[in-house]
Amino acid sequence: MPSMRFANVLMETTPRALSYPTMYYRTDQPVHIDPDTHEWSIDGAGTIDFTTYFNSLSTMKLLRYTRATGFHLHIEVKGAACTITQTKAYRLSSVPELEPTASMAVVANEDWQPVDLDLVVDEDMVLVGFQIETTGTVSARNAYYTLDIDGELADVELSLSTTTFKKESYITKNIELVKKEILGSDNDIAQHFRMHVIDNGSTLPYKELSTDKVTVSPNENVGGAGGFARGMIESMEQDVPATHVLLMDDDVEVSPESIMRTYNLLRIVKPEYSEAFISGAMLNYEDVQDMKEDTGFIDPSIGVCVAAKIPLQVTKFVDIVFNEAYDESLRVGDGRRYAAWWYCCIPMSAIKRNGMPLPVFVRYDDVEYGIRCNPTFMTMNGLGIWHSKFEIRYNAAVERYQSIRNGMIAQMTTGLAPSIDTFLRELHDQIDLELRKFNYTDAALALKGFEDFLKGPAFIKQPVAQEKFMQANREKEKLVSFPELQKMADDMGLEGFDVTKLTRQEIDNDKPRSLQQRAFDFLTKNGQRVLHASAHSAKKIYGKDYALIPSAGWVYPSGSIHGENIIVAVDWFNRKGTIRVKDLKQYGEIMKRYKRDLAYFKKHRTCLEEEYKSASKELTSIPYWKKYLGMK
Repeated sequence: MPSMRFANVLMETTPRALSYPTMYYRTDQPVHIDPDTHEWSIDGAGTIDFTTYFNSLSTMKLLRYTRATGFHLHIEVKGAACTITQTKAYRLSSVPELEPTASMAVVANEDWQPVDLDLVVDEDMVLVGFQIETTGTVSARNAYYTLDIDGELADVELSLSTTTFKKESYITKNIELVKKEILGSDNDIAQHFRMHVIDNGSTLPYKELSTDKVTVSPNENVGGAGGFARGMIESMEQDVPATHVLLMDDDVEVSPESIMRTYNLLRIVKPEYSEAFISGAMLNYEDVQDMKEDTGFIDPSIGVCVAAKIPLQVTKFVDIVFNEAYDESLRVGDGRRYAAWWYCCIPMSAIKRNGMPLPVFVRYDDVEYGIRCNPTFMTMNGLGIWHSKFEIRYNAAVERYQSIRNGMIAQMTTGLAPSIDTFLRELHDQIDLELRKFNYTDAALALKGFEDFLKGPAFIKQPVAQEKFMQANREKEKLVSFPELQKMADDMGLEGFDVTKLTRQEIDNDKPRSLQQRAFDFLTKNGQRVLHASAHSAKKIYGKDYALIPSAGWVYPSGSIHGENIIVAVDWFNRKGTIRVKDLKQYGEIMKRYKRDLAYFKKHRTCLEEEYKSASKELTSIPYWKKYLGMK
């Protein structure tokens, strides 16, 4: 029966590991780590526990997904006497539990002593790990888990495809990590791994960065969908064709160990998981311990993307147990799951059978593809990346224009929700929300996304994606720097506004509304459906009170904006903002345009459905994409 080294015990000295060590270990004594040798020591008598996000072993999922039959720990120690004991966790464990039958006492020794521990595992265990109890200073190195496997290891050729657009600092760092930690390792993956970097900005020194295992390809700016499509094709046509493609965003920080564990997992899956997608978690780049999502689903009632799990913190023991024991079906219900392409590993057989992404540039490309393929998903502690929070990089060109247009297209081609009416409600809600906050610019942007969808598949069939996205970026609401914002407020005569005195509490604060106020806002759209011309003249508005709110489109501080004619919208993280003024004329024009567009859709709905459905096969074919990308 073959065995394999499945996962290394990580002792890192990266800034995130030093700031959040409990992702890796918990201890009651100081720990010192050598960044070069990865040897580490615990000072004095104490305990160090490795039942953590990166250093525990997800036995419940390994038994479910793989042909693993036995589990073992290897570690080398020297120094004072110590005892190494297996830990375990069940579904309702609140602290790691010791397994006394899997324990070994090590006598004091100045030479390195290998310790091999056979781990005790049953089908009800969620995690296993280990704990070292020391009587003095102990050093350790070369710790890892091995698995006994039923049957032979599968042949896997793993390709990493990442699409980048002017994110040099992120992507060059990840290339160097891959070269050093994966391709430069003595692990089996080094011989069966390729990295394809699709440079949509054509700004990387591709000749300097490329090697026989790393290919940097300058590319037209065809968005994430086009970049990943090219990565799929290159992986398919490389000298040794890839069996699996790992798609990964550019603005992320990767853990090479996650990629190695992904490769190892692919080699030992059961037949029923041979075509499963592996979905890595998105951890927050800024708040390192926060896990945002590993898979998502379309909420069939509102047509929006929702994380399949609640937010978790991977520094907490109860959360890493919860994460592995979580049953997504209880939350997802009738929704359709997908894996986002910040970290998603797809079998090449699924790509050949289901085709390529839709040419929609960004947003909903990964959602549509996952739902179209309808795969089984595998997730696991320790698999994922760190990604910048979406909350601090709101972009109306994406969240209004792209989301509306692409969501409608994906619904017509693939059927993300039970009915297109779900996405029509989302369109209504986006426009309604922006209008209530006097953001007529971004309300119009959402409408433009809908109108471009109404043009049918012939519109997106041509390479217009970049042009339309750049145009949406030009047309979205513009935020100005804080000094410019102050000047705007001074010119308008806003009394008491001082940008230097702003606090997050003031910006994020909302106020309660009475039932009467709620009714008024609902019926009048915050005072815009009833004409009081004298009350809304420039003289009457300027110099009066104003509402202070966050600028992000998805917030609705209803109490703060009630009864106000002026809104100061602030993006505190990027130190920008703008001032909005109630405008009944713009409100009326947008509502008229919205009703006209809806009438057009209702008249041509059946025709649009037929056109999009019949065009989907061509739009997702390899010959179409090769021509679109200018590939031979």
